[in-house]
Amino acid sequence: MIQKIDFHINELDSMKKYPNELFYIGNLSLLQKKKISIVGTRKPTQYTREFTSKITQALSNAGICIVSGAAMGVDAIAHQAANYNNTIAVVANGLDIKYPAVNKNIISSIEQNGLILSSYKTGTKATRYSFVHRNEIVVALGDCLIVTQADENSGSLRSVEYALKMGKTIYTISHRIGDSTGTNNLLEKGLAKPIYSIDKFLEELGLNNQSQIKEDPFLEFCQTNPSYDEVVAQFQDKVFEYELLGKIKIENGRVILQNS
Repeated sequence: MIQKIDFHINELDSMKKYPNELFYIGNLSLLQKKKISIVGTRKPTQYTREFTSKITQALSNAGICIVSGAAMGVDAIAHQAANYNNTIAVVANGLDIKYPAVNKNIISSIEQNGLILSSYKTGTKATRYSFVHRNEIVVALGDCLIVTQADENSGSLRSVEYALKMGKTIYTISHRIGDSTGTNNLLEKGLAKPIYSIDKFLEELGLNNQSQIKEDPFLEFCQTNPSYDEVVAQFQDKVFEYELLGKIKIENGRVILQNS
């Protein structure tokens, strides 16, 4: 059911003008989570598709809610890879309209499990301006912006402009010469930071790669912050090894994952 938001969203204060109205379908509690915005071209290369999916899954597994614009291409991949219960889609039309039609199943799944937002009343169709405004909201909601692929003069670069004005860090990946000229130019000008390793990127954000944790019985055991004695009893000298590696720390008799 379409409802109107009746509270203030602090993240949107970074916009040029706070939206007059905001409507939603879904789970508003996602707004309380740490969020990262992911956008990009509607026609991603296979390389971009794979990277977008991997980085989104890693962020979602680490507890980050993914924000995007429900468009074809990178947006759709990000929403799907995040799991529909951990993503926010901002659309450029009234919430009674599922646009683009090719993503109607994705949008329906987000409505049922995640959160859909719009600053437009029921019946409003998307326009060139509404897409631009949608992009501003997407960028404002995230702590930082990831643009995985964009050509010159693309809508994704408008999102970059908003991120720069809001003082948000922009991340991207390097592409071959001739591919994704927009993001390659951002790297060349020093306006975006490159992601060369997903694990190192998560570390920079102070996050753990949960997929790695699930593959390591020791780290998985330590997720609950067990007592030092419990860890030693089960894993013996491994606790010293992981402490030296900087993967855990010991505080007040308990074992804690680093960057958790």
